[in-house]
Amino acid sequence: MSSTKLVPETRLMATDELTADDAWRTLRRHGGWHLLRDAFVRFRYGDGFSHSRALALQLCLAVVPFLIAITGLVSDLGVRKGGKVIAETIAAITPDSSADLVQSLLDNQGQPEHAGELALTLGLITGLVALTTTMAQIERGANRIYGVERDRPALRKYLRAAILAICAGVPALVGFLILVAGRQLGDAVQRNYEWGDWANATWTIIRWPISLGLTVFAVALLYRHAPRRNQPGLSWLLFGASIGTVLWWLSSLLLAGYVRFSGSFGQTYGQLTGIMALLLWANLTGMALFGGLAFGAQLEGLRVGVREPAKPDLWQSEAERDTSYDTFDTGEMTAL
Repeated sequence: MSSTKLVPETRLMATDELTADDAWRTLRRHGGWHLLRDAFVRFRYGDGFSHSRALALQLCLAVVPFLIAITGLVSDLGVRKGGKVIAETIAAITPDSSADLVQSLLDNQGQPEHAGELALTLGLITGLVALTTTMAQIERGANRIYGVERDRPALRKYLRAAILAICAGVPALVGFLILVAGRQLGDAVQRNYEWGDWANATWTIIRWPISLGLTVFAVALLYRHAPRRNQPGLSWLLFGASIGTVLWWLSSLLLAGYVRFSGSFGQTYGQLTGIMALLLWANLTGMALFGGLAFGAQLEGLRVGVREPAKPDLWQSEAERDTSYDTFDTGEMTAL
């Protein structure tokens, strides 16, 4: 149950939707630090941490089947160059403590010919189903942050989640893989396909904007279509999407560096190092995603006059409650 204040929709504005210029003016008028503080309050009272943990579980349930599908693809490709590229990339980004476990998964000796195709098919199907539930969890968390207490009806919710899983979830996962494994992928392709040094150097440069573009696109798409409300234009939502992307990039890179260069992390978890790193990354991903969403929601709330991010405590006296901002009926979903 959320205790955030409802952010009224802005669909009846003269220009039909908010723009980036509106966002800049609102940001300058209220101040960045003030907005960041109130966004954190909205995130906290919208149960952002709880929804981040739930999203982390769903995200891990989606990533693991996709990893199984990758092992099936490696098994199906066998000793061909494509299989070597995938196997070498996975081995390169795997923590040393989990290397033997991952290598045993990638080893296809003694398996029947159809085993790889079965793993690939089942992994993809299971991964897409799990990714659909991940998108549904994003809707639930987004609604609570905006102050919307009920999700869409089940059929509409999961149909939309399935579409978002393909249109936003897959690009986000690809962007993440390019971010953390782009260099290793380029090296593997260079070794197996005789990729020239100039091509590898070019890939090393362009993989950053490609990853950034895929991530911003996916996050903005989720911010636009996940909440159960009419959202403003993408140019307005890009402010919150940029915050979420920056937080996600920083947390992903810092976690990857810590796992790779910290001996204590691998010594503590042993062969479970990769699993624990995945769990931590998924939790950080949820906090970054909902944190950026809270920033965008609070920015829109300030634009329409809802300055307080959370409802007052019920046990406060009337004198203690600040009612100067309660100018909107919570049953209304329209604004200026």
